[in-house]
Amino acid sequence: MKKADLFFNVLRLPMDFAMLLLAGVFTYLMRTELLSSIRPVLFEFNLPLVRYFYIVLAVSFIFLGAYAISGLYSMKTRIGRGEEFSKILVASSAGVMVIIVYIFLKQELFNSRFLVLGAWFIAVLFVSIGRQIIRFIQIYSVSKYNFGTHKLLLIGGDTVANAIYDEISNDISSGYRIVGHIPSPEISQISKINNQEDLDEVILADPNYPAEKITSLVDYCHENHIIFKFVPNIYQTLTSNFDIDIIDQYPMIELKRTPLDGWGKVIKRLIDIMTGIFGLIILSPVFGIIAFAIKWETAGPVFVRLKRVSKNKGFSLYKFRGMIATDPDGSSDSLKEILRQYNERKDGPLFKMSQDPRLTKVGRFIRKYRLDELPQFWNILKGEMSLIGPRPHQPDEISQYEKTHKKVLAIKAGATGLAQISGSSDLSFNEEVSIDSFYIENWSLALDIKIIFKTMTKMIKDRSAV
Repeated sequence: MKKADLFFNVLRLPMDFAMLLLAGVFTYLMRTELLSSIRPVLFEFNLPLVRYFYIVLAVSFIFLGAYAISGLYSMKTRIGRGEEFSKILVASSAGVMVIIVYIFLKQELFNSRFLVLGAWFIAVLFVSIGRQIIRFIQIYSVSKYNFGTHKLLLIGGDTVANAIYDEISNDISSGYRIVGHIPSPEISQISKINNQEDLDEVILADPNYPAEKITSLVDYCHENHIIFKFVPNIYQTLTSNFDIDIIDQYPMIELKRTPLDGWGKVIKRLIDIMTGIFGLIILSPVFGIIAFAIKWETAGPVFVRLKRVSKNKGFSLYKFRGMIATDPDGSSDSLKEILRQYNERKDGPLFKMSQDPRLTKVGRFIRKYRLDELPQFWNILKGEMSLIGPRPHQPDEISQYEKTHKKVLAIKAGATGLAQISGSSDLSFNEEVSIDSFYIENWSLALDIKIIFKTMTKMIKDRSAV
């Protein structure tokens, strides 16, 4: 799911909340100002607008809960206007029923039955209007400015592929832009189109191809962070991570490398932002002490910026400098080639040396207690990496990875992760890839929380970092 899709899907929640509040206030004013001449208002003194607003605030959360249960905030399916309105109607009715049952059980007469029934009707109307406003903004942004458009490659030459092509081409507000239509999934041709257009999605509309071609296509899409969808036939099976979409009357299945999507992705990013802010603020005294110790011992910068890769994108990873500074960026990577003959990791492209002569005294201490990694809170706050994920990878290491190893690039790299708490540098490279792949394919917030607690325990008890 692209950032634009996430933006508009998330925007529906505050819009619904604002419309529910507006509906509640509008109902009160309509009863007290517009309809008071027809039937006098008898509750203005014991239910003033301010007190009523607090009630509306609480009721709005009940309605939002009903909306969530009905699937109005689901990011996995697209719903039409008619289905969306029916869900709003049913969920709002359920919310009102909760309020009526509460009033009944409390055995108190509410001040005005109109406020209950009128608010229900106006809430349905206002929430529907709010969602249409978002839908209009999204369609306008896509049609006028190509905001959030998906560059799509369609594969297939039969009637199904042609029908999908016509459907997408005739609806520019869908967000899809077909940049290529080829009859067969030839990787060389797809790679050429991807290099020219930077593809977002590939749709295989005719699945009656040799299995090895389809497997190679799926691998290529995952390696290059391209969404893969296909029109299934009755003989094909699904993976545990998939989404179903419909264009025209044809179902398409998106195979996913990870369940980290939708609201899970939003919540994970919010956790990263809060962690980054609080980490930098709370640990600022520790930052000062470490910076002073580094400058006191050796000449050079306090921080070192290391080249790393996350989701196929390069970024500068910040760490406290724990080695002598020989390179312009404050690192000593230029000496690694000289020391590579002493590499203790013979099972893969990683470099490990337990008695690295480049380390300073302060460097050995902060590395032992993993304090050198604290500046990564800044990378987390910037969104270059996450609190939890696979280890950040070095560009020279990735160039030596095999195809099966590149699956660890499917999500953002993390300051800590399942592999780090499962043995870290004591694991073989293939074991590390296997553990990170398990995390990617089985991600959950519960697993993230478990990793956080185990990381804190490991920082206190484990001294094996090198």
